[in-house]
Amino acid sequence: MQNLRMRVMREGDLDQVLALNTAAHPAVTTLTEDQMRALVGWCDVALVALGRDGAVIAFLLSLGSGQPYESENYRWFETRGVRHQYIDRIVVGEGARGTGVGRAMYESVFERARERGATEVTAEVNVRPANPRSIAFHEHLGFRQLAEQETKDGAVRVALLARPVDGIAP
Repeated sequence: MQNLRMRVMREGDLDQVLALNTAAHPAVTTLTEDQMRALVGWCDVALVALGRDGAVIAFLLSLGSGQPYESENYRWFETRGVRHQYIDRIVVGEGARGTGVGRAMYESVFERARERGATEVTAEVNVRPANPRSIAFHEHLGFRQLAEQETKDGAVRVALLARPVDGIAP
């Protein structure tokens, strides 16, 4: 991770986070400023990575079990009854890909999951529209697919993934 700095997201980062999020569509859903603020409010892990110039080049949002978040995917994991730490989204800007910043952000989520007593970290990845880079990233980190589901009234199909907090999934 050369020339990168990671820290907790601040209010002043919101415009850059929204811009990164919008640029990453359709890999992640777009959000309005109000939707992003609400989501960040439910998160217990909200991180940004900064480039040498101080600009936000990546961000990650994650929340634990029991939040009032109405995401179809979060709700699916909640119905399983397993204490989990859910990664709602990670966006790594084009210039920061391959630097290790995504892995470093995920390690912070696993640490938070351990602190909370969660048994697994959960996430989803689009399979339609396809997001092969994210699928490969999650496979490399040991996530396994639990199921697939249609979301956004059938416009998106996701793979629902999990990995035990300690150790690699079988």
